Amino acid sequence: MNKTDELVAQVKKADAIIVGAGSGMSNAAGMNFWYSASPLFMKHMKYFHDKYHFNGIFNGFYNKFDSKEEHWAFMLEAIKMISTIPPQKPTYEYLKSLIKNKPAHFVTTNQDTLFKKFFSNDQVSEIQGSWDYYQASDTTTDQKLYDTKTLVEKLLPQVKDHRLPTNLIPRSDINDSELIPWARGPEFLEGKKYYEEHQKWNNFMSNHRDEKILFLELGVGRMTPMFIQEPFWEMTKYLKNSFYINVNPKNALTNPIIKDRSLLISDDINTVLKEASEKIKGENND
Repeated sequence: MNKTDELVAQVKKADAIIVGAGSGMSNAAGMNFWYSASPLFMKHMKYFHDKYHFNGIFNGFYNKFDSKEEHWAFMLEAIKMISTIPPQKPTYEYLKSLIKNKPAHFVTTNQDTLFKKFFSNDQVSEIQGSWDYYQASDTTTDQKLYDTKTLVEKLLPQVKDHRLPTNLIPRSDINDSELIPWARGPEFLEGKKYYEEHQKWNNFMSNHRDEKILFLELGVGRMTPMFIQEPFWEMTKYLKNSFYINVNPKNALTNPIIKDRSLLISDDINTVLKEASEKIKGENND
């Protein structure tokens, strides 16, 4: 049995599936504007790349801009890219076909909102924030979340010469502090929405803890292993009827303690999910 066949077999055996996904999942889907000056990135960000020479949106977030006004122009354009550009490959569709009607929950550190475009909101836990929301930079008195879509629709047309006018820089309704993305950082708001995202995951685990659970990790990597990878290892260790699969072309790792209940696939995530979903379809048609 090759590794794709074993992946399919474990999916079929599972009573419930928890998918954990990191940035490698977005990369696999062709969203290569995060870390490189790809054609997709340059199509929308040529001005900022030519001026500051950063590669990808992620690096742009940490760039020192000449002014807040220019920084906001970049942010608004970045949000538009994140929210409107569809996946360039059908990676999420393959995942959907592979899991089919199995009870499943999706835990992700990605803030790009893609999982919510393919799966119901109650199935998805965005545990490190989401680009659907902004928050106050001062959360001592303002713990609201602000709708990103509303901000972009209102402000992006006001950008002139790659700058947002100073008087339009969005601020808290309560304490007038500047708004920032609701994404993991020094001022990240761990408020009501944050706990709700974690509670969805906890509820799923509670409902299926006595069943055969498959932990399927996709492109998490080692930058933030404490949020998905290490909890997956720990739960696999203690839930003796569970199994762990890690698909990652760079870091397909497992804890030695659960080696006998692990499958490591060091191949392209899109290719693996495509082959697995086709096998599932083929078997269903036989």
